[in-house]
Amino acid sequence: MKNTAAFFDIDGTIYRDSLMVEHFKKLIKYEVVDEKAWVDNTRDIFMTWDRRQGNYDDYLLNLCDLYVKSLIGLDKSAIDFATDQVIKLKSERVYTYTRSRIKWHLSQGHKVIFISGSPDFLVKKMAEKYNITDYRGSVYVFEDNAFTGKVIPMWDSVSKNKAIDELVEKHNLDLEKSYAYGDTNGDINMLRRVGNPIAINPTKELLLHINQDDTLSKTAKIIVERKDTIYSLAPDVELYKNDL
Repeated sequence: MKNTAAFFDIDGTIYRDSLMVEHFKKLIKYEVVDEKAWVDNTRDIFMTWDRRQGNYDDYLLNLCDLYVKSLIGLDKSAIDFATDQVIKLKSERVYTYTRSRIKWHLSQGHKVIFISGSPDFLVKKMAEKYNITDYRGSVYVFEDNAFTGKVIPMWDSVSKNKAIDELVEKHNLDLEKSYAYGDTNGDINMLRRVGNPIAINPTKELLLHINQDDTLSKTAKIIVERKDTIYSLAPDVELYKNDL
């Protein structure tokens, strides 16, 4: 008999920000990474996003490049220390909706799986924190306990699709009965693969792709959580198309 799974993206879906960003901030706080690199390379693009005049994905991709470059050569013990601090101080900063869904899936005996573009060492700790079945994250390659700068990504839809293929075989999964939760277009294939797709606070790009997809436009649930209220919207919700 095949198993039911629940696939969860983490950043923006479970966690109310980016684990990578939190980790970068901790490395700067503990003076492992020079703050000047952050200011010189990401301040302007962050401020554009913060004013809602730019694209969050552009900011995050820029930051990801800087993050990877800043970690090259760092000892794993320093990275692990910052990781432990992120989990200790920030791992409860999650959405009410997805936290309750994780608990529900576990109570039903479902296989709960995190698939995230965040570094695997952060995803592993979050998986342990929430006592879930399995996980996949972007693999950061170390040699002689130092980060090499090589990353095997898990933030794009192609990589997540490949990971699902491996997990289906490993856990004997029935995708038609399974669930997926995501917030960006990198999760689109994950949502397409399952019988119960749920978009959490979706980006405009993801919502557009859902609306244009013959299957997702009929099956996807759109969940928006703001303050202490959770809204369930139809997939064909009208998007504001003009500049303010």
